[in-house]
Amino acid sequence: MEAVGSFVTDQLLKMQWLSDLVAALLGAAGLDVSSQWGGTVQFFIYDTIKIVVLLCVTIFAVSYVQSYFPPERSKRILGRFKGIGGNIVGALLGTVTPFCACSSIPLFIAFTRAGLPLGVTFSFLISSPMVDIASVVLVVSVFGLHVAVIYTVVGLVIAVAGGAAIERMRLSDQVADFVHGDAVEAGASETMTRMERVRYALGQTGGTFRKVFPFILAGVAVGALIHNWIPQDVIEAVLGDGNPFAVVLATLVGAPIYADIFGTIPIAEALIDKGVGLGTVLAFMMSVTVLSVPSLAMLSRVVKPKLLGAFVGVCLVGMIASGYLFNWLQPLFA
Repeated sequence: MEAVGSFVTDQLLKMQWLSDLVAALLGAAGLDVSSQWGGTVQFFIYDTIKIVVLLCVTIFAVSYVQSYFPPERSKRILGRFKGIGGNIVGALLGTVTPFCACSSIPLFIAFTRAGLPLGVTFSFLISSPMVDIASVVLVVSVFGLHVAVIYTVVGLVIAVAGGAAIERMRLSDQVADFVHGDAVEAGASETMTRMERVRYALGQTGGTFRKVFPFILAGVAVGALIHNWIPQDVIEAVLGDGNPFAVVLATLVGAPIYADIFGTIPIAEALIDKGVGLGTVLAFMMSVTVLSVPSLAMLSRVVKPKLLGAFVGVCLVGMIASGYLFNWLQPLFA
């Protein structure tokens, strides 16, 4: 069972086979993927293809299903996901989708198009890159069960509270118009043939792809450069122990980095070994996984500036507050 779960996570969701294939093809072409430039090219090609595939598959699937559900019916069915309960559902859903922040955006579009409340979709968007099951297992193996529990609880609390705060701001009009797609009329949804539904879904997928693809390229390009060119020593030098602003700096330093939780673990482990506070490290890990510049660049095409600012603001407040809290409580976990 564990082998099946690992296969689904690594090969189907994260498409590790694609990463290996791109590396092999580049190697055959004479490019060393272990070098900085080779790693940058490999990262760019792999991540671009992975995000595009995820975007197209999810938008097509949701649009096809949506062809059976006119807006009134969708809102009636999905209306059960309201309030804190809905935010909890969104956050927990994020724990079973092991995607980086950029890869979570296509699912955010799909959930929004399906009619989920804005707060629920943002709870998912915060939780998904931060607290997936595989990352929790890895954190346990490196830092121990107590740190993994703390990280998971804090991540879920930030996701639930952040989504709830965004919902209360009533910013539904701040989502780009194309995200909602073209709704199917109630009468048409009952008479469409299977091929008409396929054509409808393909049209929705193509329209979304054309809107988002330039930002996918830009976001992944920035991420590839950051991923392979920012030295770990630079990061560690900024977060020395005893700095009262270490949590704030950790959160701000983490934001430009583009990586999933697995990419942050080696840096976090090195920071812990150098005496950096637990809360500081947690804030850094959360910032890297949720607020990377590439993912925000992509999200800026999907939501309007006011909503993007609200998302960044609630995440920063939650991360910084939790970082100081757990630095204060760290003696209890010794």
